[in-house]
Amino acid sequence: MNIQNAQKAVDDWIKQHGVRYFNELTNMAQLTEEVGEVARIIARRYGEQSEKESDKGKDLGEELADVMFVVLCLANQTGVDLEEAFNKKLDLKAKRDHDRHHKNKKLK
Repeated sequence: MNIQNAQKAVDDWIKQHGVRYFNELTNMAQLTEEVGEVARIIARRYGEQSEKESDKGKDLGEELADVMFVVLCLANQTGVDLEEAFNKKLDLKAKRDHDRHHKNKKLK
């Protein structure tokens, strides 16, 4: 599924299962909450914090998908073509960061 199709799938889901999009500020708070859940898994599973028994069954992919869902909601409700924006950003990063990362001694 490409990003445009994902944006449409989210919009269709909202129309079929939701009453409406939450407002942008609510979705921003929701995004922060979902990113926090991803951070908790990463910190405990891959970082130095010990993983609580209640966290061991958490699915990182599912939590990342929650982040993606809210990002797609925000893009839809603010009129952003996320596929176009992502492609522009990827091109910019390729031009701007290629040499910088190759010259970074910490990455060797």
